[in-house]
Amino acid sequence: MVLVLNGVLQDDCPMDTASLFMQHPIYRDYAQQLLNIPTKSVGPVGLLYVGQREMAAAAPHDKNINIVGTDDATTCIIVVVRHSGSGAVALAHFDGTGVDEAVCTMVGRVQELALGYPEGRIELQLIGGYRDPQSYGEEVFYNIMQSFHKHHLEIDLTQACVGELNTVLRGDVNCPIVYGVGVNIKTGEIFPAAFPERGPDRELRDARIFMGAQNVLDVYDAALGMLRIGPFNYDPLRGADLWLAQSDEFLLQHLSSSPDVEPPHFAMHMRATIRFIQENQFPAITVFRDNRPRYYRRDETTGFWSLVRY
Repeated sequence: MVLVLNGVLQDDCPMDTASLFMQHPIYRDYAQQLLNIPTKSVGPVGLLYVGQREMAAAAPHDKNINIVGTDDATTCIIVVVRHSGSGAVALAHFDGTGVDEAVCTMVGRVQELALGYPEGRIELQLIGGYRDPQSYGEEVFYNIMQSFHKHHLEIDLTQACVGELNTVLRGDVNCPIVYGVGVNIKTGEIFPAAFPERGPDRELRDARIFMGAQNVLDVYDAALGMLRIGPFNYDPLRGADLWLAQSDEFLLQHLSSSPDVEPPHFAMHMRATIRFIQENQFPAITVFRDNRPRYYRRDETTGFWSLVRY
């Protein structure tokens, strides 16, 4: 009863994207406004990159971050929660796992960062989840909508560039239009984006997903102004050599939910992740010494994240 669609409090949650767009066609216009913005390639300086099954929250006054963003979303959905009064924003990359808990964490983080600021609404934006053959994107959409609908706060859906609105036909294949977005935390502007460099510990963070982590990792400590990874562990991967011996096409077909539309670097990233797992079979021992997170601080000279040594 607390999801607000087109300014109207809802008793029921839309079952799918088609129902949402049929009952509230205004979201077609909102999506088109986003699609009309050219995709920007965002460099690493001032960037907080969020990977799959990760989230992060920050406020406009944060001197370490200008842009928070994510990409490579095909059947996944990018979720942005923003407080209209303070500008505090949280961004997550959801694939359907750990959504309920992460939604509560996102809203909680935004509320914490908005304390002491003028009153405002909690706004929700969804981007991704193209119309794929297996309807994985629809499942993720439904999970997200249900999670926000169950939340005790009123949450105003202001963008839903998902499903058919984020789909283009190329030949006879449905493809996503937008794979990634960035949010300028100073202004609240949201735009289609690609991220050639994705911040530190990329293979470590991807290994967590590959090995089946069931939670969404909060990767930023706004109070400390530091990127925070882990600690976590996973079981050793059997048959890593066999995976690495396969062709790129084999990896694509067996490790992707949407093999026809993955970016060209998919197989390369999968190989790097598997090699990392092979070399770090027990990250609790080899990576997270004394069970400590890996903290990164923004270097004021270069603008890059640098590992904090203890």
